[in-house]
Formats: sequence, C-alpha cells, structure tokens
Amino acid sequence: AVLEPECAMERIPENTVLKASGNRIVFEHVSMTYPDGTRALEDVSFSLKKGTSLGIIGGTGAGKSTVVSLLMRFYDPTGGKIFYDGQDLKSLDERALRRKMGVALQKAELFKGTVRENLLWGKDDATEEELWKALEISQAKEVVKEKTGGLDEPMEQFGNNFSGGQKQRLTVARALVRRPEVLILDDSASALDYATDRAMRHAVSQLSYHPTLVVVSQRASSVMHLDNILVLDNGRVVGFGSHEALLESCGVYREIYRSQFGGGDLDEKS
Repeated sequence: AVLEPECAMERIPENTVLKASGNRIVFEHVSMTYPDGTRALEDVSFSLKKGTSLGIIGGTGAGKSTVVSLLMRFYDPTGGKIFYDGQDLKSLDERALRRKMGVALQKAELFKGTVRENLLWGKDDATEEELWKALEISQAKEVVKEKTGGLDEPMEQFGNNFSGGQKQRLTVARALVRRPEVLILDDSASALDYATDRAMRHAVSQLSYHPTLVVVSQRASSVMHLDNILVLDNGRVVGFGSHEALLESCGVYREIYRSQFGGGDLDEKS
C-alpha cells in the first residue's frame, strides 16, 4: 500500500461532495517545501480539463512526483492553491478525493495473496469481466493467462515471483479496475519495452469512460502524444504545451528529445 507521510492537513467530514466544473485539475502558483526544508516546487501553474491528458516530464529531482503527491493530497502545498472540479483541495477529504483516482507508481506496490486479491484492492466488488478487461488494457492479460492459477495465481510479497515489467502492468490494471475519474501513471512504464508501453498507451486512450490522464515519465515517447506536456526543471515550469510546440519553444524538452532520439523523427521511434 502507499504509505502516507505524516503531515499537518486540514480535515473535514468524509461525505464531501466533489462539485463539477470545466477544469478537473488546476494548480495556481503552487510551491512546495518539504518539512526537512527541501524546496521541490516553485510557482507551478497549469490546468487540465476533464477527459484530457497531461504528461509531466523532467530530469531526476525536477519535481514530477511532488506534483502527484500534492494532487493526491499526501501533502498540502506550502504556497498557492490546487483545485479539483472547482474546489480547493484543502476543502476536500483526502480519502474521498483518492477514491476518484487510480494510481500506478514506478515501484509497484503488490502484496502476498493472489493476482485476483491484488486487483480487487482497486475495486473490491469488481466482476471477473472487469478484472480481465483491466488486464487486457494494461497488457497483462497474457501474463496472467499463462499462469497455472490464472487470476488465482499465488503472488509472493511485493510480487517477487513476477518480473519488474509484469508488476508494473499489474499495478496499472489495478488502477484501471476502479474506472477512475483521474488515472495517474507515475513512471509506471519504466520497466516496459517501447512496444508494450506504446500498446498500453493506445489502449488507455481508447477507454470509453475517458478518464483525465496524468502521465509522469522521463521518456519523451510516453508523453509526446498527450494533449499537453508540463516540463519541469529544478521545481519550476519551463514549458507547457503540445509536443510540437515544445520542440520549438522549450530548450529543456528539446534536449530530452534529442538525448533519447537524436535529431530524427520522433514519431517513427515511438
């Protein structure tokens, strides 16, 4: 399970109503300094409409995962405001908020039990059909079908009897089972080959319920086809826009692109 760091946050009753608005997520001049004094974000602003997609890219320590931690309200920002469906996150109960989200992290959090039990952690009343559909979208269907026990295949603690890429795909499947309003993939394809990553991205883009999608990655190929890309460098926004626009206007993004794909056509490589 995701461990929640201890922090002081305003609490309200759990029956909070999440109101609707045009923008699903808005960061308004958000800064974040951790309790140990580490400054992770400074003056970050962007908005994300319902059903659209956002990539977040940058080098190690750029602040990518801090954006996710703030969005899921593991911390409150030390400056600025974050809105979800038009409401300040500080006015929302974090448990009610997180039930609206599905998240898959780079370090797959799996527990001892069965594949089925791990997937049901995303939605405890999911049907067999829903489980297999989530596995299909995450490119894990064949992995599970090849196991003797199928959905009831035993899983060791931390999923140690599965490979790194298999664990990441199973974690994505668990997030998808929930049919979330917001699907967050935080470097959750880092152990996948490019073909599998591409197949998963395509399947997610075809979801009928159109979740708002946030993809955190160090791979340009994982974010280039999304509606917008947020480029972070040392906790600051240095670019925001489409892949094509950023190649023209953002030196940091252009350098990431060139370091991974050289000067050729990125579309051919992804």
